[in-house]
Amino acid sequence: MLDAIRWDTDLIRRYDLAGPRYTSYPTAAQFGSQVGAFDLLHALRDSRKALRPLSLYVHVPFCANICYYCACNKVITKDRGRAHVYLQRLEQEIQLIGCHLDSAQRVEQLHLGGGTPTFLNHDELRQLMAKLRKHLNLLDDDSGDYSIEIDPREADWSTMGLLRELGFNRVSIGLQDLDPAVQRAVNRLQSLDETRAVIEAARTLQFRSINIDLIYGLPKQTPENFARTIEEVINLQPDRLSVFNYAHLPERFMPQRRINSQDLPNPMQKLAMLQGTIEQLTAAGYRYIGMDHFALPDDELAIAQEEATLQRNFQGYTTHGHCDLIGLGVSAISQVGDLYCQNSSDLNHYQNTLADGQLATSRGLICNADDRLRRAVIQQLICHFNLAFADIEQTFNIDFRGYFAPLWPQLQAMAKDGLIELDNMHIKVLPAGRLLVRSVCMVFDAYLEQHNLQRFSRVI
Repeated sequence: MLDAIRWDTDLIRRYDLAGPRYTSYPTAAQFGSQVGAFDLLHALRDSRKALRPLSLYVHVPFCANICYYCACNKVITKDRGRAHVYLQRLEQEIQLIGCHLDSAQRVEQLHLGGGTPTFLNHDELRQLMAKLRKHLNLLDDDSGDYSIEIDPREADWSTMGLLRELGFNRVSIGLQDLDPAVQRAVNRLQSLDETRAVIEAARTLQFRSINIDLIYGLPKQTPENFARTIEEVINLQPDRLSVFNYAHLPERFMPQRRINSQDLPNPMQKLAMLQGTIEQLTAAGYRYIGMDHFALPDDELAIAQEEATLQRNFQGYTTHGHCDLIGLGVSAISQVGDLYCQNSSDLNHYQNTLADGQLATSRGLICNADDRLRRAVIQQLICHFNLAFADIEQTFNIDFRGYFAPLWPQLQAMAKDGLIELDNMHIKVLPAGRLLVRSVCMVFDAYLEQHNLQRFSRVI
């Protein structure tokens, strides 16, 4: 079992910087227009030849109501008919991608996200899943990890029954906060009863896993009222929890301009919320996986971390990092071999490109040898808090100390501060440094000086 987190306020003050979340390395900030649909087709050909298993992400951008904190690619509309044309284009994309894959490539993981996927009506959800099954090898034995994001205000028992029938066995539930004043401040009124009803339906229908998303740092939040939310959530007993740090970037995300910045908790209050949350969750038996994720000890993520097989990609922490990731829908990101690519984030451009029979790939990058090496280093640190130099040296045929000699003074400073343990053979992120693992990863990011770090959230 991994050591517990140790809270060190002084260390947090010094290393709580803005930086990437490293769902990829290089990050999406490095994507450029030099990568297009031809590169994706070339990568899919290699995937097909190697018969690599697949992970699918499908983006449904529509929401009936706006949440002021949201930074997702979404379309706010009460007109449910808006989804009709989008689904037509999405189905064209599924067909185009499917032509370049082998039917023997099993889809081990599927995630339907958004937006609000259940914005789609039951017939549309059936139609979408039928199209996926027609052109891609979705599993029928319930052995895959097939998940969907749920807004409890948009789902009832019949919806949950339909999703289980369609093959979904995991749900991720947006909750954010239960305090009515906070909910009003972010325009997301959602009762505990609504949330509990969806969870009870999922358990009755034998969904395999339930995840709840929370956000700390929202307007009107205090350490006291957020602690009450955590207490209620623990009573719901989700298998996993994501506790995100709210990044207030109104200059980038227009809905956030409706939030009164004077209502936001100050940095000390945010730290108190996080510290209290960690204490409450660990006391309730949850394991700290990394970043902002917690899981019960018998959850697959916790087991994978114990067995040193946990990985991280655009789906977040995952046990399916060996799969090629295919992103479908507006703004969706794919990772196929050494290619990262993203569909157009503009809904009209995405739909018009597919209407012309072309894939909507608009930007991306192809990893070089240095990218692959640094990706492996960052992956080990962010998933396992431990890096054996010999493993990297053997895989990439380098001398670790020599290759990263310019970084050594930074690493030594981190070791002196108690963030990491460092010697000639390994780096170990210490319990006091685990909340700050992104800061350790940033040392190995060759592109960091090119980034505008203000576009990223702070580490804590």
